Amino acid sequence: MSASTVAGARRATSPAATLRRGGVRVVLAVVAFVALLPLLFLVSLSLRSVDDIANGGWLPSVFVWSNFSKAFSTVPLSTMLANSWVVAIGATLLTSLVAVPAAYVTARAGVRGERLQTVLLASYCAPPIVAVLPLYYLLKQADLTNTAIGLVLVNGLANVPVAVWLLDGFVRRIPIEIEEAGWVDGLSTTGGLFRIVLPLLAPGLVAALLICLFLSYNEFLFAVSFSQSTDSQTLPVGLSLFQGDRTVQFGQQAAASLVGIVPMYVLAVVAQKWLVGGLSAGAVK
Repeated sequence: MSASTVAGARRATSPAATLRRGGVRVVLAVVAFVALLPLLFLVSLSLRSVDDIANGGWLPSVFVWSNFSKAFSTVPLSTMLANSWVVAIGATLLTSLVAVPAAYVTARAGVRGERLQTVLLASYCAPPIVAVLPLYYLLKQADLTNTAIGLVLVNGLANVPVAVWLLDGFVRRIPIEIEEAGWVDGLSTTGGLFRIVLPLLAPGLVAALLICLFLSYNEFLFAVSFSQSTDSQTLPVGLSLFQGDRTVQFGQQAAASLVGIVPMYVLAVVAQKWLVGGLSAGAVK
């Protein structure tokens, strides 16, 4: 063993290094607890009665397990959960079909591409409420109100600016010389996009689409504006239905919220490697 290796091992096991590692772990534990605190409080609310919640406090005095079963009987929660997943997945697929070629143009078309990106991002800066009325009449003319297809179209197109903004950095990191080699071999621009750029774009595409999936799954304004029937309403709309004229069923609302967000938490944890890795890679242009 070399002298440098021995010195490095001694520094790694020194009291100062051990103290630093312990401090980092404590800080990470505190950050994790603060991040999970809203979810833990939601679990506490889901196990309490209305009177117990009104009395305040953080923990339930008596555990009420019936909130979960009552939540499914108060509103058609199963249908709304299914609608949320259908709309989220459909909107994400639509976003990918539009955003991938659009991001390729913004990254490769020079000044024209930068202008297109500016226009897309400028459209995203406007508050969504200004688009509700014209979109409602467009969907009504197309007979797409109170349908999952209408929400898929609206959410899918609304998330295109975000996806293009995220994917633009990934496309710029792909050397154009690889595409030029494909063009020499007879590939068209479209062929180069799908056969060369798209496979290299996969990590960034997964990260961008996961974010668009989360956005579509949690969207409330368009869902409540364009879906008045329970057969087409999504989970965020269903959560608002637990508020009655005089009382709010906080326990049932919390239980329904847990049923809806736990799958998303699991998906985020499972896809954490691709999500963090893809966003980190796309951060460098």
